[in-house]
Amino acid sequence: LKPFGARIAHSASASPREGSGIKMTDRLRHRYFALRHGESEANVAGIIISDPAVGTVKYGLTEVGFAGVRASAEAFAACVLGVTAGGGALVAPLPHVRIHASDFKRTAETAQTFADTLREILKDHCSEEGFVPIPTVELRERYFGELEGGPNTRYDDIWDVDRQDASAEPCSAESAEGVRSRTGGLVRSLESQSLAGDGKDGPSAIVVLVSHGDALQLLQTAFQGSPAGVHRSLPHLNPAELRELVPTPAGVDLLRAPESS
Repeated sequence: LKPFGARIAHSASASPREGSGIKMTDRLRHRYFALRHGESEANVAGIIISDPAVGTVKYGLTEVGFAGVRASAEAFAACVLGVTAGGGALVAPLPHVRIHASDFKRTAETAQTFADTLREILKDHCSEEGFVPIPTVELRERYFGELEGGPNTRYDDIWDVDRQDASAEPCSAESAEGVRSRTGGLVRSLESQSLAGDGKDGPSAIVVLVSHGDALQLLQTAFQGSPAGVHRSLPHLNPAELRELVPTPAGVDLLRAPESS
């Protein structure tokens, strides 16, 4: 896991450099970033909103949330893509960027704001159709069952159980292992695709996964190759925080697309 910052521009690319001695099987095909939604109305109210029937239509971002996402997009453009607003000509071709987002209102607004900000910064370098977020149900919030609509101080009741049994469903909540299975399954599916549209052996892409706190914590355990139950021991993502997900060898084994027979 790489906290987002100036060093991120120097992290290894998803495709091996010629003569590096790195095999494709030693790393994932694409380069992944986690983006947690910006501050939401539910965050401010201190309530749990995890039911898609509610979260997809209510509790979007606050003004603070929108501003945080714009700042993350600007940092991404500068540190990962090497472009700043008014920065002039590119020194290298832009990589293909794919944005996948939970369809909850707070994540959809996060993804759209992130995309709009990138499009504005890169308006001289990409088409108007670039950076269109893709609604992705696998990135939805973890369902917290009986805790829905209640105070967010109750998260600890679920997390305490996660540490003991990641397959459990306390208070009718979605299990930690279930969340990791669906988010990790998305990555395995993306690994099987040439996202740049150049055939099955095409170049790698940069994938931004816009999701929620628990969903991204649990996805981080997959990249680390760690048990799902330890997700709260990993560095937490703050609202609007962008972080590169760099897999360990165990994470590569877990997330790599199965080889074709």
